[in-house]
Amino acid sequence: MFRTILAGGAMAAMLSGAAQADYALTILHTNDFHARFEPINKYDSGCSEEKNAEGACFGGTARLITAVNAARARASNSILVDGGDQFQGTLFYTYYKGKVAAEMMNKLGYDGMTVGNHEFDDGPEVLRGFMDAVNFPVLMSNADLTREELLADVLQKSTVIERGGEKIGLIGLTPEDTDELASPGPHITFTDPVVAVQAEVDRLTEMGVNKIIVLSHSGYGVDQHVAANTTGVDVIVGGHDNTFLSNTSDKAKGPYPTMVGGTAIVQAYAYGKFLGELNVVFDDAGEILSATGEPVLIDAAVTEDAATKARIGVLAGPLEEIRQKVVASAAAPIEGDRSVCRVQECAMGNLVADAMLARVADQGVTIAIANSGGLRASIDAGDVTMGEVLTVLPFQNTLSTFQVSGQTVIDALENGVSQVEDVKGRFPQVAGLKFTWDPAVAPNEGRITEVLVQQDGGWGTIDPAATYTLVSNNYVRNGGDGYSMFKSAKNAYDYGPDLADVTAEYLAAGQPYTPYTDGRITRK
Repeated sequence: MFRTILAGGAMAAMLSGAAQADYALTILHTNDFHARFEPINKYDSGCSEEKNAEGACFGGTARLITAVNAARARASNSILVDGGDQFQGTLFYTYYKGKVAAEMMNKLGYDGMTVGNHEFDDGPEVLRGFMDAVNFPVLMSNADLTREELLADVLQKSTVIERGGEKIGLIGLTPEDTDELASPGPHITFTDPVVAVQAEVDRLTEMGVNKIIVLSHSGYGVDQHVAANTTGVDVIVGGHDNTFLSNTSDKAKGPYPTMVGGTAIVQAYAYGKFLGELNVVFDDAGEILSATGEPVLIDAAVTEDAATKARIGVLAGPLEEIRQKVVASAAAPIEGDRSVCRVQECAMGNLVADAMLARVADQGVTIAIANSGGLRASIDAGDVTMGEVLTVLPFQNTLSTFQVSGQTVIDALENGVSQVEDVKGRFPQVAGLKFTWDPAVAPNEGRITEVLVQQDGGWGTIDPAATYTLVSNNYVRNGGDGYSMFKSAKNAYDYGPDLADVTAEYLAAGQPYTPYTDGRITRK
């Protein structure tokens, strides 16, 4: 149980004659790094070397090395852990897959990480290759791996490390809906996080481990649920929903740490912009006496490690020709932030949906639906490079065309707005379609109150019995982000052009592109 250090408590411990010294541990942590090895700008996209020299950039592994070393120097005992989703997000992952992540994480000296859903984007094979390359345990407790030969014997539920003579238990936790969010294959079954975590806590406790940290790529809400419904968890290092926790910023979603019972929950936004630094003091029974800290902003005040910067420059060499090619220009910033696009119509959503529909309109396609989880960054005004487009759309998804009933379209939109409260990536961005939704209605119980489609030069109510031809991406068409209703679509073709190429060509055709919203998505 969490408690404040009191003089009376200290005196009682002294009188017991059996108490040991309190144990201080600094937990350094990252999450949702998404291959941002180079510095990022304020839009979480690429930042030029010129801007970096001006001090306008954040993050990057070269700065993170310096920040981690400084934090270790001011701690008596420390560990460095990650809350998942090192994979996917820039050309570094597209080109190298998990190889650069493994190299840089080894260089940083991580002590453990959990599997994020994006670690499964290219199936178990790429994850296994990454695990073989790293010098630390990769963990996942809430899955049955017995039928997945590549991972069954190597991906552990938990592990025990030692620091300063004390044993620390680490447990991994992955989203329960990873089979909808990524491509883990047919042989892995994901399970309830509470049951999985408690089973590992009990096992570690039986081994005499009384300091237990869950590395959870599950989101702030799930982390609080796990903390409230398990016993024996001291700290949860979170990830997945890019939550910023802080005691000093008015932009924070909650305090750092957020206490639920005796469990301290932390998360440090994403993309290497912050390094989480939680200082925990345990008594000899493994109970938390204090938990304090604040994420460290990795801005221009943090010096870049020269050797790391040089190495990343070498790795970036093959990417430069692709990345630096200017494909269009934007008249104003194109908003693609997840906090906007996952809850409402956004300019980036309109751009991508419009681009998809324009590409296949001559095939009789009238509706486009894009999942907001596929939009990974904003784009600033001015020249737009292919690198920026690929940062927004890094997944190498292809256009998919297919036919479904009007009722299936309505069902799909219901799914899209079913998890808005959790800011999930299934929120639909659309073109050729307008819809209204009511957050007061329970999820999947009729939140969609009106759907209009283009007809005869105007807008009319969708016909549930009619057949419509849609375009989306292959991930959504095959059931990703909960769109299982599209898996049985008729006349499906999943092998169209790459979505990033389609978007780049659309931008180029109308440059300078002027971003906009037009009320196609309305909230009651």
